Amino acid sequence: MFRNRKVLFVGLAILLSFALGACAQPTAEPTEAPPVVGPTAVPAEPTVEAAAFEGLTFEDPACSGFFSSIVAADEHTVVFNLCKTDAAFLSKIAFSVFSIYPQEWLEATTEPGARLDAPVGTGAYVLSDWARGESVTFTRNPDYWGEPAQTDTLVFRWSTESAARTLELQAGTIDGFDNVGPDDFAVIEGDSSLQLIERPALNTFYLAMTNTFEPFDDPIVRKAVGMGIDRQRIVDTFFPRGSEVASHFVPCVITNGCTGDEWYEFDPVAAKALLAEAGFPNGFSTNLFYRDVVRAYLPQVAQVAGDFQAQLKANLNIDATIVVMESGAFIEACTSGTCDGLHLLGWNFDYPHVTNFLDYHFSETYLGFGTQSPTYFDILGQAATVGDPDVAHPLYVEANNALREYVPAVPISHGGSAVAYRADVVGGQASPLGNEYFAVVDPGGRDTMVWMQNAEPISLFCADESDGESLRACEQMMEPLYTFEIGGVAVEPSLATSCVPNPDSTVWTCTLREGVTFHDGSAFDANDVVTTFWAGLDASSPLHVGNSGLWEYYTNLWGLVNVEG
Repeated sequence: MFRNRKVLFVGLAILLSFALGACAQPTAEPTEAPPVVGPTAVPAEPTVEAAAFEGLTFEDPACSGFFSSIVAADEHTVVFNLCKTDAAFLSKIAFSVFSIYPQEWLEATTEPGARLDAPVGTGAYVLSDWARGESVTFTRNPDYWGEPAQTDTLVFRWSTESAARTLELQAGTIDGFDNVGPDDFAVIEGDSSLQLIERPALNTFYLAMTNTFEPFDDPIVRKAVGMGIDRQRIVDTFFPRGSEVASHFVPCVITNGCTGDEWYEFDPVAAKALLAEAGFPNGFSTNLFYRDVVRAYLPQVAQVAGDFQAQLKANLNIDATIVVMESGAFIEACTSGTCDGLHLLGWNFDYPHVTNFLDYHFSETYLGFGTQSPTYFDILGQAATVGDPDVAHPLYVEANNALREYVPAVPISHGGSAVAYRADVVGGQASPLGNEYFAVVDPGGRDTMVWMQNAEPISLFCADESDGESLRACEQMMEPLYTFEIGGVAVEPSLATSCVPNPDSTVWTCTLREGVTFHDGSAFDANDVVTTFWAGLDASSPLHVGNSGLWEYYTNLWGLVNVEG
């Protein structure tokens, strides 16, 4: 456990106020700060002398996580002190999961479930209504600091069937939808009342094996599965144009993504011989889990799952029982390592760096594949600190080859996808990040923009989410310090006007935008930034309350502190 001796007495006061269910009166500072982690807080009734800004500090002197400290140096300045150089720091903090919440709101919403459907952000839209199972409605933020939203109202709806989404667009009941089905590309292109925008294949679809369950604890078995799947057949049969078989886990357009040896060729004879070597000459039985949610990396979910089941039986004599799960339950179970068998999942990239794919999935803390191997996670940790991609190249060669040997998952494809809009919609995007931003979209002069995606959001507190359908909804309301250009991957200032590194990029000083208010009317300042990161990073914090409790991006990209066990 680490302690912030300068400021932690107030963290204790916060804990006590939660325990008592009421706001505690200001507490005198003890001589010896107790071992409670957390930033300072402004006194409940400040004196005139104390009325000046009192900055918070999150501190980890032992560097058990990623940050040695995050300091509110003044009202509009935050200093991030890193334990090591991070080649992708700006891209990471531009990811919407790290959007900033008001300190007061975080402190007031510590009961389970309190944050999930009533988020408070700074964005161009404010949540108006979430009719569970039907729609989410947003309204224009009249006090937005930037360019106001084009429409008064934005509505999110959803349907799992691409054909149904196409019919709604043709009928004019929606203005745009995500993930056009492979068979509907030509339909959209042939209809002059519609427009098709294709998205580059910056994603990965994979077959995962949880190696804490037999027989997937044996790397020979995992390698056999990797060699026994005809991945080209799956891509040719079920994926739209622009898709390709994965040679590596990371798409080749990302620097250092496709270093090292390519994935195994399809060879069912060699795969059966490996199974026999592992003691399974007659195959075995297992489960195959998936969620029935279309994603850019998986356009025809049930059909692909059925083909996997057929191939496993025909090529390897593996009997796979298909288990279809609700999306939220699936994500929580399979990414925490409790799916006892195989599961189908994928990844749309969140920021344009190889660490987004590899460090998230193959860190020591990611549990979805079971036990990770130091043969690659140690090397990836080294590579992440190297800013020059040419210098990092041999490390990624070594890591990718180790992944090929250990086989935590089988990379199947990088899927092409597209977004469709009515022809009169102006400003529509098919973002390579899957984060279409609708405040800039003019739906043909109509007052309401209606968007249809593949599934309902799991929750709207996206600091503790990894589901893309949830993240897109959050991105209409929430903002991080930096953001990605609309429809692109370059980073640009958002709630910060600049973040400047020291020479070795271990200290980043961020100057915050002034005059910004949250949806609840509170003013945005540096303490909100420190408190947001404290809530995400410190597993022992009373503010570390979300949906699944996994906090996957904070865990796998930054590393939590004070984790029990």
